Amino acid sequence: MVTEMNGAESLVQTLLACGVDTCFANPGTSEMHFVAALDRVAGMRCVLGLFEGVVTGAADGYSRLSGKPAATLLHLGPGLANGLANLHNARRAGSPVVNIVGEHASFHLRYDAPLTSDIEGVARPMSHWVRTSRDAASVAQDGADAVAAARAAPGQIATLILPADTAWNPARAIGRPPLVDPPRKVDDSVVAESARLLRRGAGTLLLLGGDALTEENLRAAGAIAAHSGADLMATTYMRNMARGAGRVSIPRLPYPVAQALPALAPYRTIILVGAPPPVSFFGYPESPSELHPPGCTLHRMVATGEDAGDALARLIDRLGADPSAARLQAPERPAAPRGPITPDGIAQALAAALPENAIVVDEAITTGRGFYAAMAGAAPHSWLSNLGGSIGFGPPVGTGAAVAAPDRKVFCLEGDGSFMYTPQSLWTQARENLDVTTIVFANRSYNILKHELAMVGAGNPGRNALDMLELDRPDLDIAGLARAMGVPARKATTLEELNQALENAVASSGPKLIEVML
Repeated sequence: MVTEMNGAESLVQTLLACGVDTCFANPGTSEMHFVAALDRVAGMRCVLGLFEGVVTGAADGYSRLSGKPAATLLHLGPGLANGLANLHNARRAGSPVVNIVGEHASFHLRYDAPLTSDIEGVARPMSHWVRTSRDAASVAQDGADAVAAARAAPGQIATLILPADTAWNPARAIGRPPLVDPPRKVDDSVVAESARLLRRGAGTLLLLGGDALTEENLRAAGAIAAHSGADLMATTYMRNMARGAGRVSIPRLPYPVAQALPALAPYRTIILVGAPPPVSFFGYPESPSELHPPGCTLHRMVATGEDAGDALARLIDRLGADPSAARLQAPERPAAPRGPITPDGIAQALAAALPENAIVVDEAITTGRGFYAAMAGAAPHSWLSNLGGSIGFGPPVGTGAAVAAPDRKVFCLEGDGSFMYTPQSLWTQARENLDVTTIVFANRSYNILKHELAMVGAGNPGRNALDMLELDRPDLDIAGLARAMGVPARKATTLEELNQALENAVASSGPKLIEVML
């Protein structure tokens, strides 16, 4: 252990003492003492990202799989600003993240040097907790407080701003590891009301999200459904859902409003278990924002930060349900498909090839809209998707997931437009030799935006409008881009070629990319 230390070394020691041992980083001059501290204090794994959106997205993916915070190291206000989109996604997912953001030395701020900015102002919209260390003696406890804030249920974004002189000046101690409160228990009256609503009979839905989508909690919900006759549905997007053969399989709420409205129309009662009230992703002319039918009762049984597992277990007891009565998904591994590339054929190929215990990161958007249902009976796997909606989520989250779970294969399902927001993730995957297979669906357009253009009633698009929605002139060579960053890549123009590429990905380790030509 370091006995004589500076503020940066005291912070690294504090993070380690608090259980934070992984840092995704894109540092600059103001962070050099923290970088140097990584050599003087053993135990911190630091992973370099070539863009801050990769760094913050990787911290999100790491936290979803490990269940604990990752740290990020970012350079001043502009570096933090570059990472905000994926911090927004992490915040929506309830992922705990500790951002360490360098700042100019305190004596230098009054000179308004080019990189000076209001870092606290940049941080606040995407952070639950923000603090600037006032001196080197404060840094360690500030770090411990940041970890405590990040670990508050269900998981929060904490941003600690570190002026350069607080990092290089002497410090004497490390911070006290935080005492973290467990998730709040749901009040008995709320569980009792849920039981009363379930006893009313047909027309009741349990809408599940957040931690209600773990394997154990899905089994509990399945037992409740088997006893009461209620239906189960997942939110459209999920932080980390247990899926596949041997698990409780449930549909998810469709994204398109035209599909979501009839999906919820049969229900007069919706019990929210870790899920928000169902609303459309955007507002459209002459279309409702609330997706539940008029007159439907919404009852929030488990709110954000509350213990879903405990509430479901108590509901089982109150109903007198059999905890083992949940209906489990039978294995349904299809034969490898043949012929031309189609979305249904891709889904079948993925379901056939997916190995047991894989991690699927879903940012396939339009091409992949049917993948979720088609892969219900595949080998047991985890399903991660984007709760915040800011694209460029998939490659960084897959990177962080692979760092957190090196014994599991990661499959990142990507649209070509969203992939181009954070392609630098591939370089980090190559450098760290991460077992991530990125599958990019190359339709050479922002197809989702063509759908949205029609939904908002903006009229028939002309050439200028379509130019904003198509990825051509020139066409992207995504496989070539991957190879340039050290990731082996191939193109698939038929389902047979896709099957072969997936078979190779399952049989070998390390990063790979498959560009599926649509």
